[in-house]
Amino acid sequence: MSDVWKPSVTVAAVVHRQQQGRQEFLMIEEITPDGIRINQAAGHLDPHESLEQAVIRETLEETAHDFVPEALVGTYMSKFISPKTGEEVTYLRFAFCGQIVAKHDRPLDKGILRAMWMSYEEIVACQDQHRSPLVLRCLEDFLAGQRAPLQLMYTHPNVNNK
Repeated sequence: MSDVWKPSVTVAAVVHRQQQGRQEFLMIEEITPDGIRINQAAGHLDPHESLEQAVIRETLEETAHDFVPEALVGTYMSKFISPKTGEEVTYLRFAFCGQIVAKHDRPLDKGILRAMWMSYEEIVACQDQHRSPLVLRCLEDFLAGQRAPLQLMYTHPNVNNK
């Protein structure tokens, strides 16, 4: 067994729209070991995929929407200790903003109760239900205009080799 510490790499999609003069964000409600939580469409990087491929896949699986990443909002790191199990995990999150281009009639990923549009104020009001403190931080950075071009992300072709 290796003594090398490895964080858990995750991706998240920050998707917004203007609806009747109100800015809304696409969020998910999910069942976790610590109860029902609110999050962006997010999940783990799988073997043989780039970070961009991961956020596209996770958004489809959790919201039934096709997602086109346009920019990297930020890279975030946070330690989580489960209040129920005591398990400790450090997450390294790559948050992307972009657009949804299609909605599909398909079941959502296991554990996802629903995808929903929420205002920033509604998201702030339910912070105690957020999956992590990174949920709000990603939105705040997005609203502040923080963006990095996708060209900063490079995946060597050998990653996709199975």
